[in-house]
Amino acid sequence: MTNVEPPTYVPAHGLLRGRTAVITAAAGAGIGGATARRFLEEGARVLISDAHTRRLKEHEARLVEEFGADAVTATACDVTDEDQVLALFDTAVRLHGRLDVVVNNAGLGGTSDLVDMTDEQWSKVLDVTLGGTFRCTRAALRHMRDTGGGVIVNNASVVGWRAQAGQAHYAAAKAGVMALTRCAAVEAAGYGVRVNAVSPSLAMHPHLAKVTTPELLAELTAREALGRYAEPWEVANVIVFLASGYSSYLTGEVVSVSNQHP
Repeated sequence: MTNVEPPTYVPAHGLLRGRTAVITAAAGAGIGGATARRFLEEGARVLISDAHTRRLKEHEARLVEEFGADAVTATACDVTDEDQVLALFDTAVRLHGRLDVVVNNAGLGGTSDLVDMTDEQWSKVLDVTLGGTFRCTRAALRHMRDTGGGVIVNNASVVGWRAQAGQAHYAAAKAGVMALTRCAAVEAAGYGVRVNAVSPSLAMHPHLAKVTTPELLAELTAREALGRYAEPWEVANVIVFLASGYSSYLTGEVVSVSNQHP
């Protein structure tokens, strides 16, 4: 295993200047929060959303202080609630006049062996992770179809491809996100909308550290060819690429943000 130090934070290049974006599950220090920051640094106007209202407002305040109230707003949204999803996208269009980019980052994990998993555990993970991505994609496509274009980036996971004990519900949901991405891309191409996904392996953030044992984190890290986990902003950089004009001929793809050994 090769140990490589994390790269220096990449400076912005204005890749999303003038774009408007909605990012779900964007409060906190994970991939969603890192993506919101990277989008703002690249010149986008961003509506961040999260089901955790207090955490969302705190994150909004930090971003507004740094980037200004014209650049960032926040709306609470539970992606399992269709009315809240519709209100989220209606708000984005009302505030900004159009919708250019949507990042579907909301998801719910958990660990349970299949033989002990309850119907409730299965359904809850599927409803948030796959159902939420479906609802938000559907709402976004309705707006983008009418305005003639846009980009959707979904957050999948390497467990949608690779088996991991205790993750049957999450893996099934993320594999579903991959399939949804491909089908949505084919349907949306006719009205100028691109749909892609990222598939991260191990991106470290405080919440993951709280819900994962040190032993499992060490095991997962050891699988990485570079000998380290990803920083959330490294995944966000790939999302920026997929949202930008640099990926203008890319749709229906799942991009692995991973360096795991086979």
